Amino acid sequence: MKQLILWISRLMSVLILCLFTSVSHAQDEPAMPAERESLFKQLIDARSNTQKEAVINQIANSGMENTVEILRALQNGDLYYTKDNDTLVYTAKHPDGYSVTSVETGEALGVVGRRDVRRVSINNQLRGVLRGLIAEIALRSPDENVRLQAAQNLVRSPAAEFLPAIDRALATEESKKVAEALRLAAAMVNIHSDEQADRLSALEAMRGTLDSDVMSLLAGMQLKDSDGNFLEKDEQVRAVAEEVLIEMRSSAELYKLIENTFFGLSLGSVLLLTAVGLAITFGVMGVINMAHGEMMMLGAYTTYVIQQIMPNHIDISIIVAIPAAFLVSGAVGIAIERGIIRHLYGRPLETLLATFGVSLILQQAVRSIFSPLNKSVTTPSWLSGSWEINGALSLTYNRLFIIVFSLIVLVGLVLLMKKTYMGLQMRAVTQNRAMANSMGIRSAWVDALTFGLGSGIAGIAGVALSQLTNVGPNLGQNYIIDSFMVVVFGGVGNLFGTFFAAMSLGVANKFMEPFAGAVLAKIFVLIFIILFIQWRPRGLFAIKGRSVGD
Repeated sequence: MKQLILWISRLMSVLILCLFTSVSHAQDEPAMPAERESLFKQLIDARSNTQKEAVINQIANSGMENTVEILRALQNGDLYYTKDNDTLVYTAKHPDGYSVTSVETGEALGVVGRRDVRRVSINNQLRGVLRGLIAEIALRSPDENVRLQAAQNLVRSPAAEFLPAIDRALATEESKKVAEALRLAAAMVNIHSDEQADRLSALEAMRGTLDSDVMSLLAGMQLKDSDGNFLEKDEQVRAVAEEVLIEMRSSAELYKLIENTFFGLSLGSVLLLTAVGLAITFGVMGVINMAHGEMMMLGAYTTYVIQQIMPNHIDISIIVAIPAAFLVSGAVGIAIERGIIRHLYGRPLETLLATFGVSLILQQAVRSIFSPLNKSVTTPSWLSGSWEINGALSLTYNRLFIIVFSLIVLVGLVLLMKKTYMGLQMRAVTQNRAMANSMGIRSAWVDALTFGLGSGIAGIAGVALSQLTNVGPNLGQNYIIDSFMVVVFGGVGNLFGTFFAAMSLGVANKFMEPFAGAVLAKIFVLIFIILFIQWRPRGLFAIKGRSVGD
C-alpha cells in the first residue's frame, strides 16, 4: 500500500512537471500555427498553377492578419523564399541584392544575395485570381467605408474575375450605399458580356447613377470609327446606352447648377464676413477704413500663432482662434480709433490717407515678425474632406462651415445691435450724436467700441479665410475692394443689405466665371455696381444714419 501511494505521488509529480513545462514553453516561445506553416510550405513546394491557386485560396481564407500583405507581395512579384531553409520572405531591392523580411514573424532578416533567394512565380491567370481575392477581402471588411472604397475601385477597374466576389458580397451586404456601388461594379463588368440580355440589364442598372466612369463608358459607345461605323455594333444596346446617357447628363447639369450655387453662396459668405465689419466702421460710423483688410490679416495670423502654440490640438485650435482673433483685431482697432481716427472725424479724405498709412505699417510689421513668405494654416480634421451626395455633387466641409459661420456672425451682430444696451447706444449715436450726448451717452467711447467691434469681426473673417487660403501680409488687400463694393451695393450701414449684396455678388461671380473668367467676371460686377449706384446712390437698402444724413 505504501509503495502504491509512493508510485501515485511520483506519477502526479511527473504530470505536474510536464504541465508546467508545456505551459512555460507556450508562454516563452509561441509556436507558429501549424496550419500557417503548412500553407507556406505548400506554396513554396507547389509546382503547377493549379496547386498554387488552391494554396492561395486557402491563405486568403485563413484569417491571418497579414493575408492581404502576402497576397499583394505575391501579386507584385515581391514574395520569395530562401534557398537554404525555405523561409518565405518579403523582398525589397538593395544594391547588394535584396533586403528581406520574414513573412512569418515580420522580422527584418538583413540583406541577401540575388542567388540566395528564389521568387514564388505566378502567371497572369494567378494575378487575376489574386486581384479578385484582395478585392473580396476588402469587401468583407467590417468597416463600411473600406467596403465602399473597395466597391468604387471595382467600378473604376472592372474585370470579369471580380464578378464572383461581387456576387458573394452583394448577397450579404447590408449597407444600401455599398450595395449600390457593388451593383454598379457588376454592371460595369456585364456591359462587356457577349449576351445582349446581360448588357441591357447592365444598362438598366446604370440608369440613375452619375458616376463619371459610367458616363465615359456610355459616351464611348456612341463614337464612330474612321469609316463612320459605330464602335458599338449592337443597335439596340447603343440606343438604350444613348437614352441612359442623356438622362445622366440632364441630371449632371442640374447638380452642376446646384454646385455652382453652393460655391457662389460660399464666396458670398466670405464676402459677408469681410464686409460686415466694414458695414459698421464705414456704414455706421462713416469712417473710410483702408486698414480694414489688415484687421482680417491679423485675425488670420492669430490663427497661425494659435496653431503654433497648440501643435498637438489642431482640431480645437480654430475654436480657440475665433475669440483670440476677435480680441487681437478689436484691440488694434480701438487703438487706431483712439490714436488717430478720433482726431479726423468729419474729414474723410484725411481719414482715408491715415488708415492707408496704418495698413502699410501693419503689413510691414507682419513681414518683419513672420517674414514676407506666406504661412500655411492646417485645416482641422473635422473640416477636411467633402460631403459626397452623388457622383456629380460634393460639398466641401470647410465651405459649409464658412456659410454656417457667417450666418451665425450676422445673427449675433444683429442681436447685439438690436437687443443690447451697447447696440442701443451705437444706434443712438449714429442717428443723432447731439441728442445722444445730451442723454448722457459717452459718444467718444461708443465710437471706440464700435470701431473695435467692426475690427474684431474682421479678425473673425481672417480666421475663416485662413481655412481657404494661405496666410500672408497681402491677405487683406485681396478683399478690401470687394468689401467696399458689398457695403455700397447693399446700402451703407444696413446689415440686411450687406447680407443680400454679399450673397448676390458671390453667386453672380460664380455663374459668370465659366463664361468670362475670374478677372473679367469681377470687372463686369464692378461695372454693374457703378451703374447701379448711379440709379440708387444709397444702395439697395438705404437707412438714415449719421454718414448718410450728412
